Amino acid sequence: MKLSVNLGYWGAGNDADNLEVAREADRLGYSCVWAAEAYGSDAATVLTWIAAQTTQIDVGSAIFQIPGRTPANTAMTAATLDTLSGGRFRLGLGVSGPQVSEGWHGVRFTKPLQRTREYVDIVRMALSRQRVKYDGEFFTLPLPDGPGKALTLTVHPVRENIPIYLASIGPKNLELTGEIADGWLAIFFSPEHAAELMKPLITGREKSGKTMAGFDVVPTVPVVPGTSVEECANFVRPYAALYIGGMGARDKNFYNQLATRMGYEEAAIEIQERYMSKDYAGAAAAVPIEFIDATSLIGPPDRIAKRLPAYAGAGVTNLSVASFAGTLKERVGTLHVMKEVLKSSGLGDLDANTSD
Repeated sequence: MKLSVNLGYWGAGNDADNLEVAREADRLGYSCVWAAEAYGSDAATVLTWIAAQTTQIDVGSAIFQIPGRTPANTAMTAATLDTLSGGRFRLGLGVSGPQVSEGWHGVRFTKPLQRTREYVDIVRMALSRQRVKYDGEFFTLPLPDGPGKALTLTVHPVRENIPIYLASIGPKNLELTGEIADGWLAIFFSPEHAAELMKPLITGREKSGKTMAGFDVVPTVPVVPGTSVEECANFVRPYAALYIGGMGARDKNFYNQLATRMGYEEAAIEIQERYMSKDYAGAAAAVPIEFIDATSLIGPPDRIAKRLPAYAGAGVTNLSVASFAGTLKERVGTLHVMKEVLKSSGLGDLDANTSD
């Protein structure tokens, strides 16, 4: 098992710290640094900035929003980032949600699975430097009634195949991820519930004539080392409340639905009610510590070490660390703790990836 680090959204007031976290992860031999986007900073610019100031760590989008870019533009961005970084780019994609898709990008949130399938088809076609011709339900290239013509990407990516990851939650989207992607970007991943999540992934792999071998399972996992489990959990509560309570409309929140499927229906309802009433502290307090403990690594390092094999046993190939500790020193310390925990567990060793 490898380790990555997820910086979340740029522009939250700790940008200088984020860069230092990325640099330290690079020095420690972490495999990838991931950056997100919503309706603030874009991930591509952030990843370019990080790639320019690191040497060996991969940079990945978690995620580029599908409604925010044409597939051809995404292919151009991916090829450029891969070239500038010396072959270190990983392309993570996701459909976002209806509020962002329709409210921010002006793109109808209809048939997200079909849109994703067509989008990935075109991105792969462009990155392979084929002449792009496509006749789909959502994308037609070139347009049939104008002067446009089929074109070929002029940039040569460093790698022959830039890995494509999908962020997915629901069973049908997970099956699609297994079928057409190289990896899965997971959120609120609980080893105890992983078997149900893996079933559609495996089905998707089988549909494409593949197995799970070589498929990268990358959950973003909040990690907060400390002496008190309860105090560590408090760092994660606002994050969990934001997603379960505030990401999406009342009847269209995929994270809320995920928490419900995991057995936290009553809590999910309360969190959403409080969050939408702008009682953010109350929403955070309503997140069950059992949910946080199931989807995070919190507490003393030896407790985290005992928990880590459950992730490997559940099929995780690359654990993406999201540090919620307050100071830069504490966030960097979390990276060191996870490196030592991984090494002592025998599940992986970052020293093999470092250059010093």
